[in-house]
Amino acid sequence: MAMNQPMSRAAIVAVLTCFNRKVMTLACLDALGVAAQRAGVDLQAIVVDDASTDGTAAAVRDRFPWVEVVVGSGNLFWNRGMHEGFARAMQRPASHYLWINDDTHLVPGALSMLLRQAEELKQAQGRPVVLVGATAERDSGTLSYGGRVADSRWRPFRYRLVWSESRPVPCQAIEGNCVLIPREIALALGNLDPAFEHAMGDTDYGLRALAAGHRLFVASGIAGHCSPNPSAGTYFDTTLPLSTRWKLIRSRKGLPLRSWLRFSRRHGGALWPLHFAWPYAKVLLSGVRQPWRRRATVQQARLGP
Repeated sequence: MAMNQPMSRAAIVAVLTCFNRKVMTLACLDALGVAAQRAGVDLQAIVVDDASTDGTAAAVRDRFPWVEVVVGSGNLFWNRGMHEGFARAMQRPASHYLWINDDTHLVPGALSMLLRQAEELKQAQGRPVVLVGATAERDSGTLSYGGRVADSRWRPFRYRLVWSESRPVPCQAIEGNCVLIPREIALALGNLDPAFEHAMGDTDYGLRALAAGHRLFVASGIAGHCSPNPSAGTYFDTTLPLSTRWKLIRSRKGLPLRSWLRFSRRHGGALWPLHFAWPYAKVLLSGVRQPWRRRATVQQARLGP
């Protein structure tokens, strides 16, 4: 793999962030290298290791000389880690930048497929596009991450996955597990917004791209394997006490107030206050309903069938 030659063909700088998932991160980079070799591209990567304690940074440096490792403070989480890595990536000449999660394992033909479809879409649209690679669960083949569209104009933040086996399809929101961004769009649009503490930065980036007149598509085919994050133990988990769910929704990995306020005001339109308040209200309302449901169940058990 010609990692260090002058840019004379497609050149990609990949960006990912990680924390204490050494085996997973190394597997991700292995698969990325195989996909780059299959596609015949010049590949570099920037890994932002957010102060892992499991030896991730040293292992990556030892195994992948084409990867720059940036050690974070331990307080970056996903979005701010990606912001740091993407800022460095955009200083390097490349035809494309690739966002990839360290739990995403690309299939060998992923980069060939993405670059080919990106070029075809550029010719058809008359300008470059942002192209999302869909991922699926390895065992079931169920679609896990990719591009999404809003269910309705009245619920702009409720997105559903879209995808086609046979052709690229337009989308409105992107998930950062596998995203190919042309240099022209990256330089025009800029970086991820570091105001977001963990999540939301990828969705915000895609919506900003749309607002700026760029097109977003989900590539046909499956680019890689990635399991969806479980809802158990999160604020979606209605088996947890209300006090725990209330704490979780306001945590960095939930909907932290400042991040969610920024996102809602930026993308929620005239009804943004309602969209902002609804997730918190929903948690509180579910906490009120649960005792009534438990009482009804107990009463039914006492009365019998």
